Amino acid sequence: MKADVTVSRRDFLVAGAGVAVAASLPRPAAATTQEADEMLKKLIGNAVPKEGRVQLRLKDVAESGAAEPIAVAVDSPMTAADHVKTIHVIAEGNPAPGVASWSFGPRSGKAEVAFRMRLAKSQTVRAYAVMSDGTVWSAKQEIKVTVGGCSG
Repeated sequence: MKADVTVSRRDFLVAGAGVAVAASLPRPAAATTQEADEMLKKLIGNAVPKEGRVQLRLKDVAESGAAEPIAVAVDSPMTAADHVKTIHVIAEGNPAPGVASWSFGPRSGKAEVAFRMRLAKSQTVRAYAVMSDGTVWSAKQEIKVTVGGCSG
């Protein structure tokens, strides 16, 4: 049975105006280091990351932050007893610090991702690998951006 939903022209215009106002409100141009740390805590809980096992590959200088290539690889045998469960990437200077997360299992073969990311400004990019035993490994790199790729 099909429901008959009618929306008046006035209701439609009022709803559209609300969306337009919300879209025009200023957003913070960049997350703070504290906001990035809060995002990390949501992702990994109280685990204390250790440096190592994670290789973060990106340029030192990006002429444009519109679509910067980034790769993350984790040194892991990817066995049932020892494998990467997730990889998280956080960008401290973007409007939203959580860039992306990927899930893995022992059958993934290797824990490696490559993607393109927008960068609002020069900043530190961090990568974290959560292992099957609960340990967290990390890497970070500073990238200088001459022209930001995030409109704000």
